[in-house]
Amino acid sequence: MRTLCASTLIGEFFVIGFAGLVAMKEPDLSTATVWTVCGVLMALSVLLCGMITRPGGVQLGWALQVLLIAGGFVVPSMFILGAAFAALWWASVHYGRKIDEAKARFAAQAQAQSGPDGTPA
Repeated sequence: MRTLCASTLIGEFFVIGFAGLVAMKEPDLSTATVWTVCGVLMALSVLLCGMITRPGGVQLGWALQVLLIAGGFVVPSMFILGAAFAALWWASVHYGRKIDEAKARFAAQAQAQSGPDGTPA
């Protein structure tokens, strides 16, 4: 799960940066405001890469997805991109857990088939 989720979060890192560039064209927003918000979200996406397997990591990832979708109120294309990344996040979590379960099953089978000293029986 960690690899899939981290890949999604790194993609979001770049999307947030590009959305910041688009948001700078908005005359009502200062450059400092745009890059403060984008910088925090970009840092969160990178930090979450290391927190995925810890308690609350997946939930923080969902919070980031909601914030990306809400970014559509500033950069309208973020409604679509945020929804796309939310779908990718769901798929990363869902299929990542299935992969982790399959790996654990295969490891248990390999352990059961090996002898007491760890060599194949």
